[in-house]
Amino acid sequence: MNIVLLRSTDWVDDATVVLADRRHQHILTVLKGQPGQALKVGAVGGQRGRGTILAIDEKTVRIHVQLTLAALQRHQFDLILALPRPKMLRRVFRTASEMGVAKLHLIHSARVEKSYWQSPLLNPDRVAMALEAGLERAGDTLLPEVHQHRRFRPFVEDTLPLLMQKRPCWIADRDATQPLRDEAGAGLVMLGPEGGFIPFEIELAQSVGAACRHLGERTLSVDTAVAVSLAQALPSPTG
Repeated sequence: MNIVLLRSTDWVDDATVVLADRRHQHILTVLKGQPGQALKVGAVGGQRGRGTILAIDEKTVRIHVQLTLAALQRHQFDLILALPRPKMLRRVFRTASEMGVAKLHLIHSARVEKSYWQSPLLNPDRVAMALEAGLERAGDTLLPEVHQHRRFRPFVEDTLPLLMQKRPCWIADRDATQPLRDEAGAGLVMLGPEGGFIPFEIELAQSVGAACRHLGERTLSVDTAVAVSLAQALPSPTG
């Protein structure tokens, strides 16, 4: 945990929080928290800053908080991702959050099992838990927005053109002649499931303006493809 994330319910006055959950246990047992010790803290959805332990015991920790730093810079790429297998989904959420993705669109495709959409990991509380784990690792405070689209064609024909009004979309295709690494600036990266998008799906995305790009010669698992895609462009340090 590289930042202690604070929620609105933690505050007892304008400058003080009291924690009594796993964050308290982490501060107590891992960080060996003591009165006067400084911590990196941040408000979920808000600023980052410094916390100073006022008191700590086996049940709670009381922290004085000063938030003076903006959240870390967002990634240039938003993700459009064919829904992966449930056991991989949590890793994808954490990676997207760690890398500063602002928006993650989960979509259906021909090679996605319909049963994946019934996964408890898609429940809002479970999604938030996985995303917060990524923020805690990265030292950030802004959760990605996660949108679920359960029908491929309506997403591509109706939603994707709206998303592309101000930026391009690159769809991963092993047969593409140009690599994603050649692209710069803000954009949408569209990644398929294990086995990739079928030809019809690629053609439909191209029909609304998406351009095919490859990630290299190797066949990648979905979670690796997410990390590789986001590594093509990284946010600059913001302090």
